[in-house]
Amino acid sequence: IEQPTFPKITEMCVKMIRRVNDEEGIKKLVNETFQKLWFTPTPHHDKEAMTRKILNITDVVAACRDTGYDWFEQLLQNLLKSEEDASYKPVKKACTQLVDNLVEHILKYEESLSDSDNKGVNSGRLVACITTLFLFSKIRPQLMVKHAMTMQPYLTTKCSTQNDFMVICNVAKILELVVPLMEHPSETFLATIEEDLMKLIIKYGMTVVQHCVSCLGAVVNKVTQNYKFVWACFNRYYGALSKLKNQHQEDPNSTILTANKPALLRSLFTVGALCRHFDFDQEDFKGSSKVNIKDKVLELLMYFTKHSDEEVQTKAIIGLGFAFIQHPSLMFEQEVKTLYNSILSDKNCSVNLKIQVLKNLQTYLQEEDTRMQQADRDWKKVAKQEDLKEMGDISSGMSSSIMQLYLKQVLEAFFHNQSSVRHFALNVIALTLNQGLIHPVQCVPYLIAMGTDPEPSMRNKADQQLVEIDKKYAGFIHMKAVAGMKMSYQVQQAINTCPKDPVRGFRHDESSSALCSHLYSMIRGNRQHRRAFLISLLNLFDDTAKTEVNMLLYIADNLACFPYQTQEEPLFIMHHIDITLSVSGSNLLQSFKESMVKDKKKERKPSSDEETESDSNSGSGSDSEEEASKPRRLRKRVDSDSDSDEENDINAVMKCLPENSAPLIEFANVSQGILLLLMLKQHLKNLCGFSDSKIQKYSPSESAKVYDKAINRKTGVHFHPKQTLDFLRSDMANSKITEEVKRSIVKQYLDFKLLMEHLDPDEEEEDGEVSASTNARNKAITSLLGGGSPKNNAAETEDDESDGEDRGGGTSGVRRR
Repeated sequence: IEQPTFPKITEMCVKMIRRVNDEEGIKKLVNETFQKLWFTPTPHHDKEAMTRKILNITDVVAACRDTGYDWFEQLLQNLLKSEEDASYKPVKKACTQLVDNLVEHILKYEESLSDSDNKGVNSGRLVACITTLFLFSKIRPQLMVKHAMTMQPYLTTKCSTQNDFMVICNVAKILELVVPLMEHPSETFLATIEEDLMKLIIKYGMTVVQHCVSCLGAVVNKVTQNYKFVWACFNRYYGALSKLKNQHQEDPNSTILTANKPALLRSLFTVGALCRHFDFDQEDFKGSSKVNIKDKVLELLMYFTKHSDEEVQTKAIIGLGFAFIQHPSLMFEQEVKTLYNSILSDKNCSVNLKIQVLKNLQTYLQEEDTRMQQADRDWKKVAKQEDLKEMGDISSGMSSSIMQLYLKQVLEAFFHNQSSVRHFALNVIALTLNQGLIHPVQCVPYLIAMGTDPEPSMRNKADQQLVEIDKKYAGFIHMKAVAGMKMSYQVQQAINTCPKDPVRGFRHDESSSALCSHLYSMIRGNRQHRRAFLISLLNLFDDTAKTEVNMLLYIADNLACFPYQTQEEPLFIMHHIDITLSVSGSNLLQSFKESMVKDKKKERKPSSDEETESDSNSGSGSDSEEEASKPRRLRKRVDSDSDSDEENDINAVMKCLPENSAPLIEFANVSQGILLLLMLKQHLKNLCGFSDSKIQKYSPSESAKVYDKAINRKTGVHFHPKQTLDFLRSDMANSKITEEVKRSIVKQYLDFKLLMEHLDPDEEEEDGEVSASTNARNKAITSLLGGGSPKNNAAETEDDESDGEDRGGGTSGVRRR
């Protein structure tokens, strides 16, 4: 306002106006700013200010050509609504001024265009002006009524560039809204419009045909009732289709068909478009004929959906989509259900066809929504006189039944690797939920999954839907949270372009945030829900849950990167990790021991009596004092064991391995879950800087206030479970076992065993014992997680080597396969 010539004004306006749907405070600011800037009446003599204003608005409209104009409509609606009941209406006055001046502007441009050669720049401005007029007409069509005659000649624009087509389409859209509001328009004016539109329909491409048929629909149905004119056009294309169908039936490979392909495509599209806007089963069209037109059209279009050429199939499906808007009941036909569902659920079906089916459903729902809003407005006018409640219910009942037919297949389309398919599927689901056509609970896990999409616009849309559902139905999100996490893993698997790389659960950008962080932030506010959710996730790591390793990695990634805010959250997780470790760990060791070959035990005793003792101890699971103290005496010795002794242990166990290597692989597989939990605990400990004693003192039953302090996150701490990544990359579960791999698994088993013996820190009273036992535990953890530690370098290097060989063995196994 202060500096109207500043070059960045357009860019600033675009950025501001996009915030028109933000929270109340920002919305209010945006509305006030633009009311001052654009929607305050300009004094009549100040032509310069008016021109500036018009250039500014059209620049902003032009800049937003690709992102859509919802914001402009929203802004206009907000401003006009705010002064509905006021006696002085500045916004309305400003809009009238703007529209009148825009029309003047366009006429001036026309003159300058005919004089100048520089058509490119100016025609861009012309498109922006006409688009702006359309946006005004959309919100307040009355503003344009007096200019309708001026706009009509633009339908005869010579089309050579993209801009020319834009002009025609926008003029058609303006006339469609404005002509029905004109009082006593002249016959010649209407006849000219009809003829111009018909010429355009016959001559130009899809977009033009669509808008012109739509405009023709408004003019004929609401004003001229010139049904014969439309019927002749319909018959022309319908006849052409019937003829082409008969030719195709006689000889599918006929060359005539190839030559006539453009005509076929145009006929499929135009017949559909005409059926969308005119109900040809009315007597006004077909007269006294008993033929059921809609069924005939359905049969024709369905015939071409089975055509071998994908382009023909697509156009036939577009035509069907149009016909279903006029006659939604056709979507219940068995052949239509089969067609739609098979296209959506068939993995090998072309992406274009999938997208087209989803677009059809989207357009149908949008049209229904517009109809409902219109019915609502009409109803408010007559509401006082009669009870029309049933009217709206019937049509929403129809769209609800239709969506329930196709819902499952639309939701499954989220698992497609093409983002465009996911995009349209999400649009359909959002429309369905906004209109309340289905119970939202069945969509929750799918929306959680879509919240992990790599594209921010899709993530935000899915998250927005979840927030809406959470407002209306508390607890739904939490109820489906774990199912949603599992589903998000499937979505990530589908999107994953490189199958060799394991699916990870955090974003690969500087934030490294968890993919499901929005879900967690929705649940974390309720302590009970949060705890139940975290325990359910940790339970998946249990050896009995039999979760696949990559999914565990994905969940561990999420748990490592969730946006925790208080100390209670990570401490609760670590507490439960300890519980899971003690149960799953001993089960794991027990099953490994049971798989060892019994009769070789005698050979094993001399090599390591300590091992046999602890074996019998953890094997029996007895709590007697005597047995519990046995390994205690040996603990110090374990710590001071020489590496050669460890070598002996490995050799001893190697001798006892069974011929069949399945239990080994099983052990390596199940142990990944436990390794991930160990890594996760270690990561959270480093991330939040907790000491061992703090973790041990924590009790989940203490009052919430004790651990309500905020977390001080350390920067640069990343979760990198090397062992599991190597295990997955080498595809160890399916590879051939070599001696080295066996050795590394046995080494892992012994480290594990050591860890299990020293896992429980509660009974350690004497200082000496605490340090020895803690050392042993830390040594085992370091060794298991493959981290370097000066104390046991020899063991480490050996572990790393075997790890390397294990990877080598694994990859060769993959090649062999």
